[in-house]
This record gives sequence, C-alpha cells and structure tokens, in this order.
Amino acid sequence: MIKTWSYIKEYQNSRKEILNSIDKTLKSGNLFFGNQLHKFEKNFLKHNKTKYGLAVGSGTDALIISLKALGVGNNHNDEVITVSNTAIPTVSAITTAGAKAVFADIGNDYLININNIQKLINKNTKAIIPVHLYGHPCDMEKICKIAKKNNLKIIEDCAQSQGATLNNKKVGTFGDFGCFSFYPTKILGAYGDGGFITTSSLKMYNKIKRIRFYGIEQNDKKNKFNKKYYANEHGINSRLDELHASILNVKLNKINSYISKRKKIANIYLKELKSTSLKLPNQKMNCQHVYHLFTVYHPQRELIIKKLRSKNIEIKIYYPFPIHKMKAYKNIKVNKNFKLLVTEKMGKGIFSLPLYPELTMTEVYKVVKTLKTVLKTI
Repeated sequence: MIKTWSYIKEYQNSRKEILNSIDKTLKSGNLFFGNQLHKFEKNFLKHNKTKYGLAVGSGTDALIISLKALGVGNNHNDEVITVSNTAIPTVSAITTAGAKAVFADIGNDYLININNIQKLINKNTKAIIPVHLYGHPCDMEKICKIAKKNNLKIIEDCAQSQGATLNNKKVGTFGDFGCFSFYPTKILGAYGDGGFITTSSLKMYNKIKRIRFYGIEQNDKKNKFNKKYYANEHGINSRLDELHASILNVKLNKINSYISKRKKIANIYLKELKSTSLKLPNQKMNCQHVYHLFTVYHPQRELIIKKLRSKNIEIKIYYPFPIHKMKAYKNIKVNKNFKLLVTEKMGKGIFSLPLYPELTMTEVYKVVKTLKTVLKTI
C-alpha cells in the first residue's frame, strides 16, 4: 500500500540520531523547561526569522493562548473572521477562547477570499485568523492592510505551512502571532503533539509565556512573585516536554531537505497531471508553496478514491466537511448575504495524493500512472 503519509521510513533514516538525543535528554534528569527546549526555541526562531516566541503543547494551544493574550473572547460578543475549510482546531480554539467564529468564503486556491473580509467586519470583530492551508501562504500583505484599517489583530494559522514564504518573508511573521503545529504529519513533526507561537512583540511574548504555564510570571524581576508558584493571571498548562524538543532539534536540522523533497514530488504531480481533468493546486507569484498536502479537486472524487484504493494507493480527504456543516458548530450562523459557495463546492470534491519526503520516485510515478488510467475511465 502506498500511504498518503507515514513516519516509519523517516524514523528509520534518523533513528540513531533521535535515540541518542532522547537518551541524552533522559540522562539529564530534566523533563520540562530544560536545555533541549531552550535550544529548540532559539533555533526555531532563527530559522523562522522571528524575534520572539515559544513552544507549547500543541498547535491548538498555540491558537488559544494567542487569542487569550490579545483579550479576544473577554467579551462574549467578540468575533473572529476565519474560514470553514480548515481543520477543526482553528474554530475550536476561537470557541474555547470565548469568541465567535465568522466564516469568509474561500477562493479557488482554497485560501480565504480577501474580498469577503471587509464585508464581514463589524463593531464586534476583534481579529482575523487566515489559514495558510495545505502549505500555501495567504495574501498577508492585503490582509494586514485590512486589519490595520479596521484596528484588528491577526493570528496566522501556520500549522500546515512551516517554511512557506510570501515575497521572501516567512509565514508567521506578518501578524500579531504565528501559530505552528508539530503534529506528526506536519512538515516539522514530532512523534506526538507540539506547537509554537511566534511574535515580534516583547510584551506579547511575556504574556504568552505566563499563559502557557498557569499564569506564573517568569520574566519580570520587579514582580515579587517572579518565578514563584503564584498565578499572576489566568493561564493554562501547555508545555512542550524535553523529549519532544530533543526529537524536534534533530529534525529541525533537516527541514530544508524535507521541504525540497516535498516540492520535488509536487512538481512531478503538477507536470504529469496537468493535462488531466483534475483541478491542481497553483502557486501564486512571489509565494513559496511548501506542499504539506497535494490537494486536488474532481467532482467524481468518491469513484476515483475507490479505484485508487483497489490498486493499493491510499487517498485521504482534508477536509470532507466544512466546519459550519458539523453538529458541534451548528450554532455558528453563516451570513446569508455571504454564502460559502466555494467552500461547500470544494468540500465535495477535494482529496490529497500521497506526499511526504520518504516517498520513492517509483511510488510517485505509480500514483501518477494509476491516476491517469483511472481518470480516463470516468
């Protein structure tokens, strides 16, 4: 079976380095907030060209902490504009923070439709969460202009876009916060959960540092409760442990290679499938698409998937149900004047082809050949 994603080959290739790093960590006698975490945070910020930031327990936590740090959700009428074509955590974080999600439609690139944003802004709007879905950056320059004009905050959902750029500037550096995920399937994945928050503000950095660890002050030497087990504000428990930090330290050194291999596979798909009836992903000018997923569209999706699986090729759908169609979020009303037509259309026909760095060229070309054959029969 050609899997859509697997970590087994990656682990086999890096097994010695990873096990040595884990062993060193366990022998250190420190499992939280130790040298591995500090090393990872420093190197991640350097790689992402960001001034401040810290690691947290998950990408979901990164979003929740960012919203809390900005005070979004303090008023139950607070609204956050985002998309419905995304992973559940984008919206669950907004709800958990105490705010309301407001959905903009997407364009044919699967990203937030810039033209929808201004029309959805009202007195209750506090922030925008653009999602850099599948590894392609949103048009952050235009989004930033809208936010500045309307005095709104921006939290970038970078869970799927580690390393992506717009005009040579990395995602996660445009807004007030950038939120990353280290879930195993991600471009920089741990072997469990993990996340990161980036920011250019020292004030916001100090605030998210308190919030991630029960609200305990850690940076203000003038505060009599500095580094004492005393909550200065309401916080949560969201720690990236030393073991996962040690694994990520090994893998961070390989991230450019991971992205390069992803792009190589994606370019083969783009070249070999361009003359088929599939709607292929496109990369806008001045952008670097990092291809966390290679997502295509076809109205005969179910038949295609069935036939590919019969040929031992695994296919996944990200995401078959837009958030506003889920029972858990049925209370989120879609603005009747701005129906999510593209979102709903794409949800019925999108699917993702196998793509991860350890996929062999033989496997890639088997996917291409089989898919071409299947498309000719429908």
